[in-house]
Amino acid sequence: MKFFTPLLVALFTLTLQAEDAAPIAALEAADDARVAAMKAVDAGQLGELLADDLRYSHSSGVVDTKASFIAALTERKLTYRDIRYEERQFTFPAPGVALMAGRAEFHLSTAQGDITPKMAFLGVWKREGEQWRFVAWQSCKLEPKP
Repeated sequence: MKFFTPLLVALFTLTLQAEDAAPIAALEAADDARVAAMKAVDAGQLGELLADDLRYSHSSGVVDTKASFIAALTERKLTYRDIRYEERQFTFPAPGVALMAGRAEFHLSTAQGDITPKMAFLGVWKREGEQWRFVAWQSCKLEPKP
């Protein structure tokens, strides 16, 4: 019995870790596809990945809906050249909901010119059937370290 209890605990722990890894891998893949679609200005792919009730709050204070965000990209008012994550973590506050938080360096072209801000962000994903869809974004610029 002494051997059996630690074995059950280890097996249970491994099972929980495997269950946690599956949604994180799916979310990382969905987010990588979202970033690729933003860079490629693939409106069709964005239409699939972005939730219909998207609220995209830029660090500038501008807030986009799904339609206005896709329009800003397709009309080249905003161009994402690259996004380099320094940190990207997922947590699950409720069933079918994932929070994505971290820091990244953005390479953007705007009407005001090219910018490369470092930002902290919070993204929200929700599960719709078998697919994760991006429902919200909030970011803020980080001050350069002295």
